[in-house]
Amino acid sequence: MIVDLWHYIGGYFHEVFVLKLDWWAVIGLVAQALFTGRFLVQWIASERAGRSVVPFSFWVLSIGGGLLLLVYALYRRDPVFILGQALGVVIYFRNLSFVLRERRAARGVREKDG
Repeated sequence: MIVDLWHYIGGYFHEVFVLKLDWWAVIGLVAQALFTGRFLVQWIASERAGRSVVPFSFWVLSIGGGLLLLVYALYRRDPVFILGQALGVVIYFRNLSFVLRERRAARGVREKDG
């Protein structure tokens, strides 16, 4: 029984990660890696600062991963995934616009003080 289960599990993973691996799956995997990477950079930045920090690169990775996952979801025709990623990308761009506006304002204050 354990041998049968082992063969079934092995066959499943072989089908998913070998037989079904195509360029779209590679794009989806790259997108997921970008999306996951954003949490790593946020964690590292927070550990270095000793407080919760959301670095600029978090939003860049969010947009890159979100857009690629949206393209992947559109190709796969998954309505739940499409709606989730589309909304997320809008939010990421909005947050990035806040960060850029803050940076411009800070730069303007430094130029006036300088």
